[in-house]
Amino acid sequence: MGVFVAEVRPRWSDMDAFGHVNHANTVTLLEEARIDLLFVEASRHGAAGMANGVVVARLVVDYHAPLLATGTTVRVEMSVREMRNAAFTLDYTVHSGLSPSDPVVATAETMLVPYDMKLGRPRRLSEAERDFLAAWRSGGNGA
Repeated sequence: MGVFVAEVRPRWSDMDAFGHVNHANTVTLLEEARIDLLFVEASRHGAAGMANGVVVARLVVDYHAPLLATGTTVRVEMSVREMRNAAFTLDYTVHSGLSPSDPVVATAETMLVPYDMKLGRPRRLSEAERDFLAAWRSGGNGA
């Protein structure tokens, strides 16, 4: 598969005084896209454990152009770059519209850690989670 595509809609309330989506609200849009992959899509493929706890350990965002809240949906492409026993890294490409040819407004990465909410500590990826994530691998060289 390689790339998962989520569609998210910036809200008017996401805009700042400069008329574009505020940087912090862009991070929220990444979160909404990530939920589509790790909770909704993962559950459909037998990896529902992701919804029980995954925390962001690292976040990097590069902003390339202003993202405007025009009432339309934008495309967020995600792939797994690196996978370890107890962490994985997602890469994001955010387009200004739904087409892959629409300008890229941001790229990002998050390192995510599966988390046991009851025990309050990180946990290892299950076999089902590893299989699910492997399907969205971008070809990077993780463990």
